Amino acid sequence: MSKFDFDFTFENIGRLADMVNSKELSEIAIEDENGIKITIKGKKAVPMPPMPPFGMPPAPAVPAQASAAPAQQAAPTAAGNEVKSPIVGTFYCAPSPDSAPFVQVGDKVKKGDVIYIIESMKVMSEITSEFDGVVKEILVNNGDSVEFDQTIMIIG
Repeated sequence: MSKFDFDFTFENIGRLADMVNSKELSEIAIEDENGIKITIKGKKAVPMPPMPPFGMPPAPAVPAQASAAPAQQAAPTAAGNEVKSPIVGTFYCAPSPDSAPFVQVGDKVKKGDVIYIIESMKVMSEITSEFDGVVKEILVNNGDSVEFDQTIMIIG
């Protein structure tokens, strides 16, 4: 990444995003002379290995009952309300590697309960349930990279 004078306006950022998409680039990163950085990732972005949250050791393997369904699962098999990722990031089922998961399959949840964390750009975002119900299915594993609008779990 090289430094140069760049005007970080929405219009210019939009142009960069259009360029990433039209050229089918995986990403473009820019840093101006003041140290302001921006990275725009395209649809063909190369997946990065998940990194542990700042100050935390890598997440250990999650026991089978706390684990989610295999990440390769294309679509939910249980009927119910789909809980989707609001952002791109890394899925964490617990507040720390040595803590119990927020929820497991079969747990009852109420609207507003924290059900998982998404780490994005070193910021931890607690995701709360939008539904009352029972966790029917968890479609990702602890530490998996998730996309915006990807179904994470089913609550019925």
